[in-house]
Amino acid sequence: MNNSMGIVERINGVNLGNWLVLERWMKPKLFEPSGETDEMWLHRAMEPAELEALLRRHRDTYITEADFRNIAAHGCNLVRIPVPYFVFGDIPGHPGCVEYLDKAFDWAEQTGLGILIDLHTVPGSQNGFDNGGLTGVVRWHHSPRAVAYALEVLTCLAKRYHDREALFGIEVLNEPIDWLTYVMSPSSRQAKDRSEARGSGPIPMAFLKRFYREAYRRLRPVLTEGQIIVFHDGFRLGRWRDWFIREGMQGVMLDTHIYLVVAEQFPLLRMIPERRMMDFYQLFVRWSELRIRLAARYTPVIVGEWCVANNLVNRLGRTGSRRWSDAIYRQVAAIQRKAWDASAGQIYWSYRLRGDSPIAHPDPWDLTHVWHAGWML
Repeated sequence: MNNSMGIVERINGVNLGNWLVLERWMKPKLFEPSGETDEMWLHRAMEPAELEALLRRHRDTYITEADFRNIAAHGCNLVRIPVPYFVFGDIPGHPGCVEYLDKAFDWAEQTGLGILIDLHTVPGSQNGFDNGGLTGVVRWHHSPRAVAYALEVLTCLAKRYHDREALFGIEVLNEPIDWLTYVMSPSSRQAKDRSEARGSGPIPMAFLKRFYREAYRRLRPVLTEGQIIVFHDGFRLGRWRDWFIREGMQGVMLDTHIYLVVAEQFPLLRMIPERRMMDFYQLFVRWSELRIRLAARYTPVIVGEWCVANNLVNRLGRTGSRRWSDAIYRQVAAIQRKAWDASAGQIYWSYRLRGDSPIAHPDPWDLTHVWHAGWML
């Protein structure tokens, strides 16, 4: 899929979200026994044996070898696998999951898929989202010990998998939050323990560059020449410009995440009448495409998370027919995929959610449903 000169085959991938890093909205039943809202509090609330049994049942069944075969059969060539900082099971109270990542490499090599390992959480959280493991808390960057731990996890992952054929690369950190996103996100004010959240705040660009520089310094000598080091843009795609080039970094990519439903959260956009929403989608996607093209002049860019979910279908509600909803989803998929052609590839979020049947109520976040509904072929 790649060589020392960069990508030679476009990435057409899917995220394996909620497998090794849990997100309550994706499968609420996992959290019902505890009543908690994120993975860290789930771990804290449950008895160790009960927690281990719950996680084992989930991980054994949520993603299997059959899913890898299905992904490959649909023309995908890569899976992005979010992993937690306790992946190696060396943090008391947090069961590890590296054996499942080992299985994923076996399955990927049997089906011809590449794997992008994505460090999705860090101690103290880098974004305060539930996908960062600890809602409302962003204190990781204030702790030299936590930062050093994240770097060590990355190094250990590289050493464990650098000789595996399926390893496409390692993503250093998922969605380190910027100031605007921190201020606008409801999650920033939803910490269960306010004392734990004291001192939380966005990740400064200067800190992020130092962390990325050190991560590259550690990973590049371990990984092979063709394996990619991926850096999330930190919701600041336009600010990186030629920084990676000036730093002398080779074999790197920049990851950006683009969601229509996130853009629609801005208050003024909620006032757009339904008949004009598709016009807004077109403009937003074209603007995103332009930003990708500008950033890609310096460093290859991937759209590492996106989906066809949109609020137009939600706003139509009972007034819209299934045929009308299907048409909207197909159009939204088409305009995005065309725009993402400006990048080195795209990775859908996510392969599976609750595991419900896609027949009655297909979910646009669930790629298995999207395929079944024919929204994206």
